[in-house]
Amino acid sequence: MADHLPILEVKDLHTHFFTKAGTVKAVDGVSFSVKPGETLGIVGESGSGKSITAMSVMKLVPSPPGKIVSGDIRFNGESLLLKKEKEMRKIRGKDISMIFQDPMTSLNPVFSVEKQMMETILTHENMNKQQARNRAIELLDLVGIPDAAKRLKNYPHEFSGGMRQRVMIAMALACNPKVLIADEPTTALDVTIQAQILDLLKKLQQELGMAIIMITHDLGVVAEVCDRVMVMYAGKPVEFSSVKELFDHPKHPYTWGLLSSIPQIHNRKERLEAIKGLPPDLRDLAKGCSFAPRCTHVKEECLTKDPALLEDETDHFVRCLLYEQEEKVIIHE
Repeated sequence: MADHLPILEVKDLHTHFFTKAGTVKAVDGVSFSVKPGETLGIVGESGSGKSITAMSVMKLVPSPPGKIVSGDIRFNGESLLLKKEKEMRKIRGKDISMIFQDPMTSLNPVFSVEKQMMETILTHENMNKQQARNRAIELLDLVGIPDAAKRLKNYPHEFSGGMRQRVMIAMALACNPKVLIADEPTTALDVTIQAQILDLLKKLQQELGMAIIMITHDLGVVAEVCDRVMVMYAGKPVEFSSVKELFDHPKHPYTWGLLSSIPQIHNRKERLEAIKGLPPDLRDLAKGCSFAPRCTHVKEECLTKDPALLEDETDHFVRCLLYEQEEKVIIHE
């Protein structure tokens, strides 16, 4: 990886939802950075805070009830939290783009693909309508949609799920963003289309030099495309390392559980291992480690003490009391 300063830095981010049933701490102290040309994976079960972290970066958290209560998000050294909505509209889609989770519903069914793509291009680029249309055709061709000029006139329902996902990628790349957030870009796609989408993203990243944040629950996708990975649980990062280090030396019991649930050709089992129990209710988190009720290595101390995020000599971070007796550096309480 080239020696670049991070283009995007998230520091101790807390995003809460204030509801009648209580305060939901959806993101509870998340920090990470990503450099140009680098791919950061964010993994975890549904409800772990992955998508809300991404929505917070884009400043698209619905308010009310959601609110970024503390922390900072810096893009190119400037705080996004200090920018007004008018300024953010200039950044979204141009400098930071997002592929949303569900291609079936992310496109507006009443407008043609042409209209939706040209709106993005005309908003951010100094082009007339013909130039914008040519750019849209170029983008559809780039993401592998055949007969792009003709398909541009089609409506979303005339595309398959894989093709709609390609359209979403084309729209996200319309203005050559510096950061691309891909939220479950291969969800509900068959493995052949998934492989094509991942290959496409890697190819475009090499051509454009953009940073990618890949949000997924699939560690197979992480192994395929990511450089570093952050494992999230109950709104917090519980492990953070390079992809190779995570797969070779996973440290957190939650990560062990995620890895154990992956089918392995060389070690076939009649039943895949599953993590017992359910994710916690974020409105009423108990004292101590959030993963303790589901952990097979739980100690009495885990029920009362919330572990710190620790770093070892390999730039491997872990939030677990199993490691607090060792000589580590406390990164974030």
